[in-house]
Amino acid sequence: MRDDSQALVSVIVPIYNVEKFLDQCLDSIEVQTHRDIEVLCINDGSTDGSREIICAHAARDPRVRLVDKPNGGYGQGCNLGLSLAQGRWVSIIEPDDWIEPGMYADMLELASRFDEPIDIVKTPWTDIVRWDDPKRQHPHASSLKGKLATSERPFALAEHPELIEHHPSIWSAIYRRDFLSEHNVRFPEYPGAGWADNPFLVETMCQARSILYLDRAYYNYRCDLPGSTRNHKTADAVMRPFERWETMLEIMGELGVTDEGILASHYVRGFNYAEGAMYDDGATNPLVVERIERMVSLMDPGVVERAPRISPHHKRFFAHWRGLPEPSGLPYLLSELRYSLAAEGPAFVLKSAFNHVTGRHMPED
Repeated sequence: MRDDSQALVSVIVPIYNVEKFLDQCLDSIEVQTHRDIEVLCINDGSTDGSREIICAHAARDPRVRLVDKPNGGYGQGCNLGLSLAQGRWVSIIEPDDWIEPGMYADMLELASRFDEPIDIVKTPWTDIVRWDDPKRQHPHASSLKGKLATSERPFALAEHPELIEHHPSIWSAIYRRDFLSEHNVRFPEYPGAGWADNPFLVETMCQARSILYLDRAYYNYRCDLPGSTRNHKTADAVMRPFERWETMLEIMGELGVTDEGILASHYVRGFNYAEGAMYDDGATNPLVVERIERMVSLMDPGVVERAPRISPHHKRFFAHWRGLPEPSGLPYLLSELRYSLAAEGPAFVLKSAFNHVTGRHMPED
C-alpha cells in the first residue's frame, strides 16, 4: 500500500479572460476534501478581471499562487504549470469548469490501494448543457460514464482502448508527475486553445503502464453551445480536428503503437471528427472533403475490417471514402445487429426497431 492518499496535488489552471466563471472554478478547487494541494493559476496575459480574481483568492488561501505570463496559448500555460509543479500528482482544470469536493480524495484513495506506482487515475465527467441559460441548463452524463467498471487492478491502454475514443477530457484525470517527467510529456504550444489536449491524451495514455479508472463523475464541463461550432470562419478552424487526429497518429507511430484495438479506437475518433466537420462546415466543403480523403488514406483497411470497436456504419463510411466496395446484405445487417447489441444493449435495439417499424416512439419506462 502506498501513501498516495496523503500526497500533494499540483492543480494547474491555465487562465485567459474567464472572469465570468473563474470564481466558481477556484472555489471548487479550494473546497476539496483533500487539503494538500497547490493551485497554480497561470494567467496567460488576461485583459479582463481574471487577474484580480486570482489575487483575491491568493489573498484568502495560501495554497493559491498567481503566475503571470504574456499571452501564449493553452499549451504554453500548461507547460509552465508543469515546470513549476511540486506535487506527486498533477491535475489540469479548465477555468470555465468546476469540480466536485471529493474528486482528489477519491482518486488518491483508489491509487493508494495498490503497491505499484500508478501513472494515471481517470474518471468520467458531466457535460453541462446549455449553460448560458439558467432555465435550460442541465447536467448530462458523459459518453464514458458506465462504459467501464471501477478498476480492481491497474491496466494499460490496450486493455481498455475506449479511453481514447471519447472527448480528450484530460482534465477528468490526475497524472503522476514523475511519469510525465520520465517520458518528457508536454503540451504542443499551439496559438490559443488549439486542441493541445489531443496530443497530450495520446502521449499519456499510450505510454502509461498502470492506469486506474474510477467510474464516478466529479468534473463539470461546460460543453459547446448548440450551433456554436457551425460554419467556421477560417480554414485553420475547419482543418484543426483532422490535423490533431493526424498528429496523434504520428505520435502513435513514434511510440511504436501497433495494437489494433488502440488503432481502431483512434480511427473511431477520426470518424467522429469527420462527421462533426461535415455537420459543422458542410459535407461538400472542399477542405472537409480533402481532409477526410487524407484521413482515411492513413487508416489500415485490415484494422478497419477486423475491429469490433468500429461500427458497421463507420466501416461503410470508410469504404465509401476509400472507394472500396461497401458492405451490404445479410452479413452486414447481422454485424450491425451484433455491434448494436454489444454497444447499446438489447433494450436499445428493441426500442429502435419498434420506432423504425411503427414510425412511433416506444413509451418510456
